[in-house]
Amino acid sequence: MKSSEIREKFLKFFESKGHTIVRSSPLVPGNDPTMLLTNSGMVQFKDVFLGLDSRPYSRATTVQRCVRAGGKHNDLENVGYTARHHTFFEMLGNFSFGDYFKRDAIQYAWELLTKVYLLPADKLTVTVYFEDDEAYDIWANEIGVPKERIIRIGDNKGARYASDNFWQMADVGPCGPCTEIFYDHGADIWGGPPGSPEEDGDRFIEIWNLVFMQFNRDEAGNMNKLPKPCVDTGMGMERLAAVLQHVHSNYEIDLFQNLIKAAARETGATDLESKSLRVIADHIRAAAFLIVDGIIPGSEGHGYVLRRIIRRALRHGHKLGQTKPFFYKLVEDLNLEMGTAYPELNEAKARVAQVLKAEEERFGETLEHGMKILEAQLAKDGKNLDGATAFTLYDTYGFPLDLTADICREREVTLDEAGFNAAMENQKRIARAAGKFKMAANVEYSGEKNKFVGYDLLDSDAKVVALYAGGAPVQELKPGQDGIVVLNTTPFYAESGGQVGDQGVLKAAGGVFTVEDTLKVQPDVFGHHGVLTEGALKVGDTVLAKVDTVSRARTIRNHSATHLMHKALREVLGSHVAQKGSLVDPDKTRFDFSHNAPLTADEIARIETIVNKEILENHATQARNMSFDDAVKHGAMALFGEKYGDEVRVLDIGSSKELCGGVHVHSTGDIGLFKIIGEGGVAAGIRRVEAVTGEGALALVQGMARKLNEAAAALKANPEELTAKIVQVQDHVKSLEKELAALKSKLASGQGDELLTQAVDVKGVKVVAATLEGADVARLRETMDKLKDKLKTAAIVLASVSDGKVSLIAGVTADATSKVKAGELVNFVAQQVGGKGGGRPDMAQAGGTDAAALPNALAGVAAWVEQRV
Repeated sequence: MKSSEIREKFLKFFESKGHTIVRSSPLVPGNDPTMLLTNSGMVQFKDVFLGLDSRPYSRATTVQRCVRAGGKHNDLENVGYTARHHTFFEMLGNFSFGDYFKRDAIQYAWELLTKVYLLPADKLTVTVYFEDDEAYDIWANEIGVPKERIIRIGDNKGARYASDNFWQMADVGPCGPCTEIFYDHGADIWGGPPGSPEEDGDRFIEIWNLVFMQFNRDEAGNMNKLPKPCVDTGMGMERLAAVLQHVHSNYEIDLFQNLIKAAARETGATDLESKSLRVIADHIRAAAFLIVDGIIPGSEGHGYVLRRIIRRALRHGHKLGQTKPFFYKLVEDLNLEMGTAYPELNEAKARVAQVLKAEEERFGETLEHGMKILEAQLAKDGKNLDGATAFTLYDTYGFPLDLTADICREREVTLDEAGFNAAMENQKRIARAAGKFKMAANVEYSGEKNKFVGYDLLDSDAKVVALYAGGAPVQELKPGQDGIVVLNTTPFYAESGGQVGDQGVLKAAGGVFTVEDTLKVQPDVFGHHGVLTEGALKVGDTVLAKVDTVSRARTIRNHSATHLMHKALREVLGSHVAQKGSLVDPDKTRFDFSHNAPLTADEIARIETIVNKEILENHATQARNMSFDDAVKHGAMALFGEKYGDEVRVLDIGSSKELCGGVHVHSTGDIGLFKIIGEGGVAAGIRRVEAVTGEGALALVQGMARKLNEAAAALKANPEELTAKIVQVQDHVKSLEKELAALKSKLASGQGDELLTQAVDVKGVKVVAATLEGADVARLRETMDKLKDKLKTAAIVLASVSDGKVSLIAGVTADATSKVKAGELVNFVAQQVGGKGGGRPDMAQAGGTDAAALPNALAGVAAWVEQRV
C-alpha cells in the first residue's frame, strides 16, 4: 500500500465515523510563543484541550506535518543512523473534544488496523497504564486481545505518574493515561516487548498512541477529573507505511526510496544503503516544508533550525563527493511524492528551490575552509575536539553544532559541548523565540467570551464582567488604581496580527476608566488595560465603552495601507515576498518581509505609485467570513505565524485579498496618501519597510518641501534649479581641493628639503625624526618617500598633530631593514604618545592621543636606532 493511499484511507475511515477532516496546520504554531515548531498532531488543537478555544465540531481527524529538530524533541543527530528517526514526519491523528472516550477510541483504532489496513491481529501488542483497568478491560474483554499481549506499564521514571503510558501537556493542566499499539516485526529481529529488558530492540515497534485526557493536574499535584474527557491520538505515517509495505526500516518505504534514488542521482553515489543518502532524503522534506511555511535560513529561532537541517544535508552531500549545489534539485522529486497531498508544496516549489540554492551557494563558500580547520584540529588531537574550536566553526563558518557533532561521532571523537555552550553564552548568541503578540500576563479568566462590535461601532454600552488589579481578580477598582477591565461587549480592538490595541475610555455612572491599551486575556476575551481616573468601577457596572476615534482612524489607515503595500511588494519584487512581521500603530506601519536585497530607489517609487493608485481609485473594502479552504481557493493570502481557525475573515482592499481580523478603512480613498519613509535589513534575507499615511504622510511631504526650499534659499537658487546648483558647487569644491592639494604638496616638499639638513648620521644611517605642521597622512607619506630617495640609507619618523591626535609614519630604506625595522621603530614612538602601531619593515604607521609627549618621543629616535646598528 503506497503512502498516498495510507493517508487517504486514514482520513476517509475517520470521516465515516463522524470526524471532520482538518487540514494540516503550518509548522510554525500560530501565536504560540511556548513552541518553536509543530511537533505533534495535537498542537493545533492545544487551546481546545485547554478550554481556551472551541470548534464547530467535536470530532476531528488530521494528517499533520511535524518537525522535531530542536528543543525537547530533537531527533536531528539520530536521523540517518536509525531506522525510524526523522526531522520531518507525518502524524495521523483522530481527536475527540469531550465526545467519545476510551471505548470508541480503542475500537476505532483496532477496526482501522485490522479491517481496513488488514494487519494480522496476532502481530499487535498493546500497553496500558498500570492503573488503567478500564482500558485493560476494553482490550481484553471487548476487543479480544489475549492478556499476554496486554502489558501494564508502571511509573518507571522515579515519580508518580512518570510513565511512558501517562501523558501530560505540562506540569499542570490536562493529562491522563495512554494506550500504545505495537507491531511485532518477527522473531528474526532482536528485541523484546515493551516493559521487558530487551524493549529497546527493533522487533516490537510502537505505531499508534491513544492518549486519554482524563484529569486536570493542579499546582498541588492533585488529579481532578475533567468534566469532558478528551482523546488525542498519533500514529506515525512512515512507521505504518513500513509495516504495510513489509519492510523494517522507514527508509525502505516507497516515499523514501524514491527520494534516496534522487539524492543518489544528484550526488553521484552508487550505494543506496548509504546513511548520507538517508540524511539527504529526510532533510529535503523538512527543509522544503519549513520554507513552504514561510521560514528562511537564519541565525536564530526557526531560521536557525532550517539552516542546521540544510547544512547537515549539504555536508553529507560533500561527504559523498558532491561539492556543487545539488540539494535544491530534489524539490521537484519531493513534489512528485507529496505535492498531491500538500498542494502548498506544489505552489511554492520554485521559491523553495530558489531559497535552497541560495543557501547552498552561501554555505559552499565556507564549507571547505571550515573542514580544513576541523581536520587540522583533529590532526592534533584525534580523540577530542575542544568547545572553542566548535564555536569558531559555528560563529565564523556557520557550522551548526549538530554538524560538527555528526563529524565527531563518525570519527569517534569526543566533542566538548559544555565548552561550546560556554563560548556561546559569552558571545550572547543564544537564540530566543518571541511571541507574535502580547497577552494579559497572570490573568486567569473563566467567564464567557466577549462580543467584539468594533468593526461597525466606535462606542457601545457594555457590562463589566471581570476586574483585575496586579493580575488578581477584584470586585472593585478605586481612583488612581491600575487595572484590567473585561467587558461582555466591546468596540475596542485587542492587539493582534501586528495592529496595536485601541485606546479610549469606559464611562460608568460612578467612575471613569481610561483605556491605555487593549490586549487579549484569551483568544476571544479582550482585556482593557488602564487606570481608573475618577470615582469607582465595580463588577456588574454598565459602562459606555468609547474608542479614541482619532487614534483608531490613524491606525486603520496605516493597517489598510499595509495590505496594499504587501501586494505591491510582491508585484514589484516577486512572489517570494512573504510577511515576516508587522507593527501597525497610529504613527506608522512597519512591515518585515522576505527578500535578499535592499530596495532600490526605483523599486520604492514603483511601490508607492502602485499603492497611491489604489488609494485614488477609492475601492470599497469588503470583509467576508468563510472556511479557510474556501478562502485559499478564492486567492486569499494567509500570513506567516498567524493562527487561523476553520472559519476565517477574508478582507478585500483594492486588489489585495488577505486573511485578516483587523479593523480597516471603508474605502481605499480614506487612506489619503502613502509614503515610504525607510527601508533596511533586519536579519539575513529579511527586509523592513516603514511607511506613513494620511496626516503623517502629508506632514512628511510638507516637511520635505520646506527643507527643499531652505536648501534652495541657502544656495540662492530656485527649488527646480537645486540639483544643477549643487553639481556646480561640488565642481567648484573639487577644483579648490585640487588647488589645496597642490599647495600642500609644495609645502611638504619645502619642509622635506628643510628636514634634509636636520638628518643625523648614526653609524652610517641618516636618522630624521620631526613634526610636519598641518600635514595629513598623505602628505606624511609623500614627504617620507622623498626623504628616503634623497638620504639613500636612512631611518625616518614623521609626525603630525590634528585635534590633539598624533599621526606617525616610519620609513626605513631597503638597505637598512636588516638592522632597523620600521614597524618596531614606529611602535617605539607610538607607545610614548599613548598609542601603538606596526607595519612592514620598510614602512609602518601608528597613532596616539598624547600630543604633549611627542617632542620627547621623537628626541629618543636617534638613540633607539643607534642601539640597533
